[in-house]
Amino acid sequence: MIGASSISISRFLIYSCLLATLVQMKGRQPKTHFIQVIDSQPTPFHLAISISISISIPAMDVLRYSVGSRFPKTHRRSSFRAFHCQCFFAKRSSLSLPFPEHNAKHYKELQAAVNVVESACRLCVDVQKSLFSIDGKVVQKVDRTPVTVADFGVQALISLEMSKLFPSIPLVAEEDSAFLRENNLVDAVVEVVADKSASGDKQLSQDDVLKAIDRGGSDAYVFGSRPATYWVLDPIDGTRGFVKGSEALYVVGLALVVEGEIVLGVMGCPNWQEEYSGKFTSNIQEYNNTATRSGVIMISHVGRGTWRKQLWNAQIGDVRMPQNWIRCFVDGHHLIHGARFCIPESQTWESMPLSSQFNATTDAECVEGKQVLLVQTCCGSLCKYLMVASGRASVFFQSSKTQKTIKVWDHAVGIICVHEAGGKVTDWRGSQLDLAADKAERRVIFPSSGILVTNNSIHNQVLEMISSS
Repeated sequence: MIGASSISISRFLIYSCLLATLVQMKGRQPKTHFIQVIDSQPTPFHLAISISISISIPAMDVLRYSVGSRFPKTHRRSSFRAFHCQCFFAKRSSLSLPFPEHNAKHYKELQAAVNVVESACRLCVDVQKSLFSIDGKVVQKVDRTPVTVADFGVQALISLEMSKLFPSIPLVAEEDSAFLRENNLVDAVVEVVADKSASGDKQLSQDDVLKAIDRGGSDAYVFGSRPATYWVLDPIDGTRGFVKGSEALYVVGLALVVEGEIVLGVMGCPNWQEEYSGKFTSNIQEYNNTATRSGVIMISHVGRGTWRKQLWNAQIGDVRMPQNWIRCFVDGHHLIHGARFCIPESQTWESMPLSSQFNATTDAECVEGKQVLLVQTCCGSLCKYLMVASGRASVFFQSSKTQKTIKVWDHAVGIICVHEAGGKVTDWRGSQLDLAADKAERRVIFPSSGILVTNNSIHNQVLEMISSS
């Protein structure tokens, strides 16, 4: 039996908890408040008081608070004999997918990839903040390419998380742990990975992190000639851009290949600059052609299109930018003259096959008859794919003559993002890229002469110019 005094105390505690919750919310200026209190008379065996709060705020947070559980006298009795109290906060994921699960065969894999790439981008930003103030954060490879603790940290983090969720799917990735061991950077990588890993109460060891990195190394898995299923990861594409600071673009790229076909891809670009124009409502200040580095995460699933949304919650003045998924399409340019071109930083326009017919300019306001606009996108290949897939560029050229090898992780995720946005990717002879050309390791591709990425509308025109040059 529960006495009246016990009931009063219970009610007091519950209402106090409710009041404390509302006090904590003070200052968040919720648009609407809805409070429902159901208070039923106690029974000899059950006390039920249920409080449900739903608070809508601009950031789309949902606060839920529940206390107790009971069934009225007319309902079947609960098996609980004790007063049960449960409190929890739930926040709606800002990175839920833009299409339903039943429409996407690889939905779960894509959702996991989105989550881990988003975490990896946060790791990159955290490391970048201390890049120039902590010794050992920036080092040099033998080939003089800057490599950061973030590069290895991202590979370790993604390898750890995906191996837990999909242990049977191998990983093809850029790095291996030998470099970390040689330069005494293992502890630094363990530190940044442990901060972002969902390992729960388990403390990550050096061995855990080194094994995770080597899981994507060249000796980790032998594929053979049959079609294979595997993840392809570029932990940071554009490390030279990464060390330049917040103004340069770099990409974390993850793709899934199933039986030889790229079926999904996720690219995260923390420094991506989104442009806004117009206004939201009459109650919000107007803004035109405003740019903010809100970052971007781009996703693609075979047959479901390419989509993008802000990586961070961007705000201009007092206005919080919308954070909805936006369907991506390539641009509509159908003439070479009006197209916008990207080329690798290591190559010049004069080395490109169209240079004999068109000059290039970087001035968008002064593109003349025999000129094309050259878009400057900083470092790495994947940001160029991102530019084409989002409609900011029309063409991306890459010559294979000036490179010893072309690595699969520099292109795999970009290929599906461009394809699903309506674009096309081939070699310079118009053939599809063969991801299985490197039969043993799936790490290298061998495009004829080079790689051509376009909006599809001018693909054949460019191929004809290449063949005639």
